[in-house]
Amino acid sequence: MGRGWIEVLKGVDLMVNRGEFVAIMGPSGSGKSTLLNIIGCLDRPTEGEYLLDGIRVEDLGDRELAEIRNKKIGFIFQNFNLLPRMPAWRNVELPLLYRGVHPKKRKEMALQVLEKVGLADRAEHRPSELSGGEQQRVAIARAIVGGPTVLLADEPTGNLDSASGWQVMETLRNLNREGSTIILVTHNPEVAGFAERILTLKEGFLRDEFS
Repeated sequence: MGRGWIEVLKGVDLMVNRGEFVAIMGPSGSGKSTLLNIIGCLDRPTEGEYLLDGIRVEDLGDRELAEIRNKKIGFIFQNFNLLPRMPAWRNVELPLLYRGVHPKKRKEMALQVLEKVGLADRAEHRPSELSGGEQQRVAIARAIVGGPTVLLADEPTGNLDSASGWQVMETLRNLNREGSTIILVTHNPEVAGFAERILTLKEGFLRDEFS
C-alpha cells in the first residue's frame, strides 16, 4: 500500500491433486482472494514456487500466462460476469472464440455444456431473462467449455438465495464426480461442506482441516 508492503500469504504450502474438490475458508482479509488469484495466474507471487499441471508458472511471460488462463483454468465469479446483450450460448462460447475454434464447432460445444448444467432450453435467453442461479450455471458452462485442468470458484453462491445456491453447488459436485478439479473460496460452511477437503486461511497461514 503506497510505499509499504503487506505480507498477505505466509509460507503457504499446498498441493491439490487432479480430481479433488477443495474449499478454502477464512475471514475477510485473510488472503483467500489473493491465493485464488495466484492459482488462477492473475497475480504473481513475490517469492516461492507454483506448479500448475507440471508447469512452473513463475517462469512464464504475460502471453504464456494468458494462454494458460484460457486453456487450463475455468473461472467462476460471484457476480457471474456475463455479457448482457448476448444469449446464454454466446456467453458460453467466448473462451473458444479466443482459441480460434470454428463458429459451428463453438456453438455445438456451448450447447453441449449448457445441456450438462441443465440449461439446454435456455440457450437463447439473455442474462436478464434468467434467474440468478441460471446465470451462475451459464457461467459454470462457460468455465468448463474448454475442458480446463482446474475450476476456480470465488464465492459462487454469494449473490444467490439458498435454493439457487444449493442447485449451483450440486452442479459443481456433479462436475467433480465426472473428474473436474475444483478449488472453491467461500465464507459459508454449508457451501464448503460440498467439498471433500476444507482448508482454513487465517492471517496468511493455511491449515488443512482434513490432514
